[in-house]
Amino acid sequence: MAESFLFNIAERVLEKIAHLAVEELRLAFNVKSDLKKLEDTMSRIKDVLLDAERQQHQNKKLSRCLWKLRDIFYDAEDVLDEFHCEALRKQVVNHPGISTKVRFFASCSFPLSFSLKVDHKIREIHQRLDELDTGWKSFNLGQGGDNRHVIHRETHSFVNSSDVIGRDVDKQKIVNRLMEPSKAGDIPVIPIVGIGGLGKTTLAQLVYNDDRVTRLFPLKIWVCVSEEFTLARLLKLIIHSITKREKCDDSTVEVLQTCLRSLLTDKKFLLVLDDVWNEDRGRWIELRDLLKSMGDFAQSKIIVTTRSLKVASIMSSVHPYELNGLPHEECLTLFAKWAFNDGDEGQHPNLMRIGEEIVKKCKGVPLAVRTLGSLLFSKTDESEWISVRDDEIWRLKQSDNDILPVLKLSYNHLPSHLQRCFAFLSLYPKDHGYDSDDVIQFWMANGLLEYSKQKQEWEDVGRRYLNELLSRCLVQKVRDFFIGFEFKMHDLIHDLALDVSQKECKTVNYQTENVDEKIRHLSFCEEKLLVVPQIFKKLKNVRTVIALKVSEGPNTIDDTFISFCVSNFKYLRALKLNYSSLEALPNSIGTLKHLRYLNLDGCRKIRKLPSSFYKLQSLLTLSMWNVPLMQLPDSVQSLIELRYLEITIGAKHLKEIRPGCWSSLQYLGLAHCDNLECLFEGMQSLTSLQTLNLNYCSKLVSLPRSLKFLTKLEVLSIVGCNIINLQMEPEEEKDKDLCLSLKTFSVWGSDALTYLPRLLLEGSSTTLQHIDIRQCDN
Repeated sequence: MAESFLFNIAERVLEKIAHLAVEELRLAFNVKSDLKKLEDTMSRIKDVLLDAERQQHQNKKLSRCLWKLRDIFYDAEDVLDEFHCEALRKQVVNHPGISTKVRFFASCSFPLSFSLKVDHKIREIHQRLDELDTGWKSFNLGQGGDNRHVIHRETHSFVNSSDVIGRDVDKQKIVNRLMEPSKAGDIPVIPIVGIGGLGKTTLAQLVYNDDRVTRLFPLKIWVCVSEEFTLARLLKLIIHSITKREKCDDSTVEVLQTCLRSLLTDKKFLLVLDDVWNEDRGRWIELRDLLKSMGDFAQSKIIVTTRSLKVASIMSSVHPYELNGLPHEECLTLFAKWAFNDGDEGQHPNLMRIGEEIVKKCKGVPLAVRTLGSLLFSKTDESEWISVRDDEIWRLKQSDNDILPVLKLSYNHLPSHLQRCFAFLSLYPKDHGYDSDDVIQFWMANGLLEYSKQKQEWEDVGRRYLNELLSRCLVQKVRDFFIGFEFKMHDLIHDLALDVSQKECKTVNYQTENVDEKIRHLSFCEEKLLVVPQIFKKLKNVRTVIALKVSEGPNTIDDTFISFCVSNFKYLRALKLNYSSLEALPNSIGTLKHLRYLNLDGCRKIRKLPSSFYKLQSLLTLSMWNVPLMQLPDSVQSLIELRYLEITIGAKHLKEIRPGCWSSLQYLGLAHCDNLECLFEGMQSLTSLQTLNLNYCSKLVSLPRSLKFLTKLEVLSIVGCNIINLQMEPEEEKDKDLCLSLKTFSVWGSDALTYLPRLLLEGSSTTLQHIDIRQCDN
């Protein structure tokens, strides 16, 4: 089911309006007045959006209204961003040698022509909102909190073990844990963690019904927790599970705990809390402390099943049991069990050959295997099997207990800002390795990160978002880097992202016949499509274009494709063209004043940047790893908003950084700069720099002493700089009192290295956490 993400879009637009007000712009009075009206109207709409999004699936008229609202809100965001673009333009034009930290807006007033143009757009947006207003009021929507994720599920303790395939080893490991004596003071809780549909409940059922467990625990209690983790409710469910009598719905907590105490006196018990979502540690401690005072708690055990590593860490001090998918052969056995009557699969070898390919799509998730097997039960037409094999799982019809609806419970449980960030991950191909820093830059470019109330940097907010997705098992970390990490997404979770994002994001392949003209984000996964098919000619609102390299050859993006994107998508925020055979960017790229993210990594035929490049003043991210520029042109210093810069330069020396030009830069990476002998002059101007990454700059001789002024620098990584000399001793009295912030210092593969930078390391003596030195023989 496609999502509108309307609540989150409204939040971001209102944040922008509020930010404008804080900056105290010298706007024309009518602009201020119209902005205030727009804010009031949007705030009133936002107050009831959650109720509207809950009801839209039962009310087609309301659903249509929401999609119209989405377009209006997007247009409002574009207008508000015009202020930012104009302020940056004026700042660069009026102050080419910027000497103070760049403010969000220039202090001088905007030209009358600009104010009139923008005010006309604001009024037009307000008029469109007014036209919807009458119909909007007729829906009688109410205010309220975000309870879209309330989950009402019921599970039970019974399982027919003969129906379960491939979980014997997992069962044995959990039973072994139950038989181990608890350590003094430990909470005897065993969490089973994994994505939806993996079989956590089934595994708990197998353990619960095992004869050894029954002998070990005279009293067994099964409770399906789901969403509502309240003390009174759980006490009632536990009592009901023990007594098998009607629930004591009217009892107070005092009566309930007294009743439960009498039932558990001197008893050793096993309690299964199935399907737990609660992340409020206080609620768990409230229940835990009551249970600790009852029965033989030291000898009792609790099994918890959950989709969240955070839940597991709240409820237990032991490492959770992270459930893996089933091996292919066992999945194939399970598939045959659901697709055929017993033993009939032997009569249909051709279907089973197709079935093997279908099972591979399930990536070891039993519920997905069962879902697709059930879809094909009693069907013997090969074309129907081929259709299931070739179609995306999210496009197949499914009932409430099938794989995608079950997985969607995890999505529904996300707060609105994370739902939208999760959906954007659908733009990358399946089984693709995501770089955490790149994803955060991409989210930032599209305005998905909230304004931090703790004055955190955008990058910190993005890391918090990613850690949330990790803790909920929606993405899995593959490996850590000193700077970020690589993660992947299970194919079925990717299907879920495709499902919820289908009116926002579109992945284009050879089967694509049409694209909704309201689509905002495009991803091309096949090079032969990069010749601008007719279906793209009607698109005007695109904000993202991703053209990833998906085969061994070069990414065959041509000038026509880039020129089309530049001329048609004037609100483009993100452009990713990795490893293309492109020889130059068109000079017209300077018209993309909203562009915030440009990734040209591996475009080895590009030798220089166009003269209009300085106009891209909204750029936050510029990544040109292995783009062999001879020199970084002066125009790049006009990109005063830059936060992330990775470059490959052929020159011996880099031009001096003018004061104030890159004062927002958080990350600077220099890679494969084969002739580079020294870093920029003026490094002390990089007052926000947190990470300096130097990779394979084989002639780099030393680091500038000006690094001692970079008080926010946290990561210094030097790899493959063979002849670098890091000797940097304190020279002045004030050098002994440096307050630096270095946390990670890493140097690899420097044969000539004989000294470490004492000045930097001693200056960071209270902050250093990690020193990594490898292949530095001297």
